Amino acid sequence: MSLSLLKILEEILAQKRLTILYQPIVDLRSNTIHGYEALARGPSDTPLHAPANLFETASRYDRAVELELLCQETAITQFLHLGLPGKLFLNVTPIMLLEPSYEERQWANLSRFQPVMPGQVVIELTEQQIVEDYRIMRAAIARCREMGYHVAMDDLGNGYAGLRAWAELRPDYIKIDRHFIDGLHEDNIKRQFVHTMHELAMGTGCQTIAEGIEIGDEYAVIQAMRITYGQGHYFARPHAQPPRAIDKRLFFARSGNGSHGRLTRFTDTVGSILRNTLAVEPTTTVENVGELFRNQIELQSVPVVSDGRPVGLIERNTFMQMFASRFGRDLYGRKPIVLFIRKQPVTVDKETPIEDVSRSITADATTPGCTDFIITDKGRYLGTGAIIDLLKRITELQVRAARHANPLTQLPGNVPIAEHIDHLLAEGLAFTVCYCDIDNFKPYNDCYGYGRGDNVIRMLATLLGEHVDPELDFVGHVGGDDFIVVMRSTDWAERCQGILDEFAKQRVRFYEQALLETGGIASTDRRGNAVFYPLFTLSIGAVSIIADRRIGSSHEVAGLASEAKSIAKKIEGNALFVDRRGHVAGGQPPAKLPAVVDETS
Repeated sequence: MSLSLLKILEEILAQKRLTILYQPIVDLRSNTIHGYEALARGPSDTPLHAPANLFETASRYDRAVELELLCQETAITQFLHLGLPGKLFLNVTPIMLLEPSYEERQWANLSRFQPVMPGQVVIELTEQQIVEDYRIMRAAIARCREMGYHVAMDDLGNGYAGLRAWAELRPDYIKIDRHFIDGLHEDNIKRQFVHTMHELAMGTGCQTIAEGIEIGDEYAVIQAMRITYGQGHYFARPHAQPPRAIDKRLFFARSGNGSHGRLTRFTDTVGSILRNTLAVEPTTTVENVGELFRNQIELQSVPVVSDGRPVGLIERNTFMQMFASRFGRDLYGRKPIVLFIRKQPVTVDKETPIEDVSRSITADATTPGCTDFIITDKGRYLGTGAIIDLLKRITELQVRAARHANPLTQLPGNVPIAEHIDHLLAEGLAFTVCYCDIDNFKPYNDCYGYGRGDNVIRMLATLLGEHVDPELDFVGHVGGDDFIVVMRSTDWAERCQGILDEFAKQRVRFYEQALLETGGIASTDRRGNAVFYPLFTLSIGAVSIIADRRIGSSHEVAGLASEAKSIAKKIEGNALFVDRRGHVAGGQPPAKLPAVVDETS
């Protein structure tokens, strides 16, 4: 059988009997095709039709280089023949980049098409394997970019090798492994992982592609997360003559703050991943720094500090390329290290929130191989942080947040709400807690069923998200139809009124016209007496908290907010009750209070 497989393989290579299928990669912002991934298949009447069999056989008989180059040539030729729009994603096995014969022939192959496809080709690195030396891969990718090609990395999240390659190679695109997309709409943990990877990608200037989208529910979550690109059978299956446009009916309206996309802010600072890395003075010699790197294999960087303040960073990869080169030690060994430092590394204070650090990494994305940043305490050097540690910590926090998220809305539940309020109290910050509750909601559930009742709750969750400042305010879901909004926005009262006004407009979508005309639901109580329940309304009880040490915990705040909510529910219609016994958080009371407001004396 093995001899027959070899013979089939040789015929495929000699006669170029490959079929190339193209699957669209969709821009989820414009709902257009961004490009196509080329997928090779062997002849359909042979055992090598499946790509796994085809490439495994080629590898077994040392013909992998020849096969991969033929795939590239055929894919580009057919792409041009079809006149397909957008970019062409070509699969390349990273380990091939370590083969000298492959690299030379690959560039010759791609160079043939460079004049007719400027900037259209994306080299997609697949099958992430552990590579000890990334120097050759970085050099190959640098050549890609010199020729105008972009680089994508496949299967992100599939093990440590993928994370290491991301940090080392700095691709233009990352493709989130289909494992995390499968069933995304039903799995909180997967949603947190995908959110984490997308956040870090944005922080490093990288575009995200969610691959393996199979059904509308998965697409809806990806869309709500505001991920840029999507790929999968939901849009189109791989085909030799793929579509040039996607059916517009497959796209939903992208909401400003969908419940799946609103995740709690992290509650940890970068000080939690501090590494006590030894720093050197600017006058330290290159030879001495070289000894540090040789003696500490795990050391990826050495900070340079003068009078307790960081002045630069030396990365292992950059340093060793210079120092280990021919005559490198003789030429540079006695010179001060300050001549070779990177003078503007990412530097953050130990109290900086984790998510803010991930965004700051963008400023460091121009230096390949950089995996560390500097952590300070009020400007003075404290230690270093690693991008890998940052990703792990973000993931831990997101997984923890998922365990305490409300399953219906994915908003933070009771534990994160209490932690957020306790944090504000500990910091002595002013804020206003708004307790939101739907009136006459039980009769609605009894009349229409819990499924439609859940839709009302989701509507309110979305509405709250749309009316807060995500940088200052916090939305939590206590349970059922009860929500807590913690606001530090100075215009919190106007925001509450906006919530009430919009809720009144949205309400009509959830009732039949006959009930809207009668103004409510006629029913009977437990004793059989006729009773009439008005249409559901929204009550908000607000209490402002200042830096007052007499309030010592979130439990006390919750008690005050619950009292304010109870009073608000006694006011007819959509109502905001403001407890004025404290000062307004973050500023003065609004000049004109919103409609339907009651106050305590």
